[in-house]
Amino acid sequence: MFAQEKSVMFSQSEENYIKTIYHLSIDFDGGISTNAIAKQLSTKASSVTDMVKKLSEKEVVVYKKYQGVTLTDLGKKVAASIIRKHRLWEVFLVEKLNFSWDEVHEVAEQLEHIKSPKLISELDAFLGHPKQDPHGDPIPDADGNIHQIEKKLLSLLTVDEEGVCVGVDDTSSEFLKFLDKQGIGLGNRIKIVEIEPFDGSLVIKVNEKVLTISNKIASNLYIQKR
Repeated sequence: MFAQEKSVMFSQSEENYIKTIYHLSIDFDGGISTNAIAKQLSTKASSVTDMVKKLSEKEVVVYKKYQGVTLTDLGKKVAASIIRKHRLWEVFLVEKLNFSWDEVHEVAEQLEHIKSPKLISELDAFLGHPKQDPHGDPIPDADGNIHQIEKKLLSLLTVDEEGVCVGVDDTSSEFLKFLDKQGIGLGNRIKIVEIEPFDGSLVIKVNEKVLTISNKIASNLYIQKR
C-alpha cells in the first residue's frame, strides 16, 4: 500500500514538488538544488525552499542547505504512487477515450491528484494491468516498484544497428506530433542506414520507409535492441 493511502496527505502543490524532485533525481546522484527545482516548476528558489521545509516536516524529503534535496524512502513511494496514477490515466485516455498520445499529458496531470486508492486499483484492473504508458514509460506497480526496461537512445546506435522504438524522452505535444507526421511510433522497428559526420543527422529505415532525421530527434527516441 502506498504511503499517502495511510495517514499522510499531501496537497496538489506538494505532490507536484515530490514528483518533480523524483524526476530530477533519476539521472543525478546527490541532492537536487532548489534552483533546479525552481527552474523545472517555473517558480522562485525562495518558494522552493519554503516548500521543501514543509515536505521535510512530513518526512518525504531531506533538505540540507548547500547540499540540496533528496527524497526519503517514504518520498520515493509517494512519488511512485503519483506517477502510477498519471501513467494509468494516460493509458485510459488513449485506449478507452481515443485521445492521441500528444493530448494526454496535461489531462493526466489533473487526474493524478485523485486520492481514491480503490479507483486506481479498479482502473488498473480494468486496463488489464498495463506495464507501460502510451509514451513507453514504465508504470509502477501497486507496491511502488518500477520495472525499467533495457533501452538505448537511437543517437547512440551505429550504422546497421537496429531495434524497436520503446519510448520517447521528449513528451511534448510538438515532438509527438512531429513523430506522427514522420510515421514514427512505439513498436516500430528502426535501423540506422547512414550517419552524417557533419551534423550527426541520421538516415533511418522505419519498417520499410527510409527517412532522414536530425540528431536532436534521435536523441529523444529510445530503442530496445532485439
